[in-house]
Amino acid sequence: QVQLVESGGGLVQAGGSLRLSCAASGRTFSTANMGWFRQAPGKEREFVAALRWRITSTYYADYADFVKGRFTISRHNAKNTVYLQMNSLKPEDTAVYYCAARTQYSSSYSSISDYDYWGQGTQVTVSS
Repeated sequence: QVQLVESGGGLVQAGGSLRLSCAASGRTFSTANMGWFRQAPGKEREFVAALRWRITSTYYADYADFVKGRFTISRHNAKNTVYLQMNSLKPEDTAVYYCAARTQYSSSYSSISDYDYWGQGTQVTVSS
């Protein structure tokens, strides 16, 4: 199994920044897709960003249109951790952010069903 733990959420003013972390443990050697989703009250969980890799030196990053140019997903291999750097935050970014992982590489990355493991979520609140 793979265990995912998110951290880094909190309260920030509009225009500010936060960096979310997702630490993976367990059987992570073959983990090849990791993503971030978010869910606001009364709304469905939506795709935010994903990072895919076939080999250690090859990575592919994809983003939802509403975060392009503002959010960046990255990976720290030694720490087995994926980050989501969020800049220029807007009130509409307020949501619980979830980390997700798939243990085998896939070209699909933007659907909930594309992932096998999920973290507990971390709250991000952006004030006006």
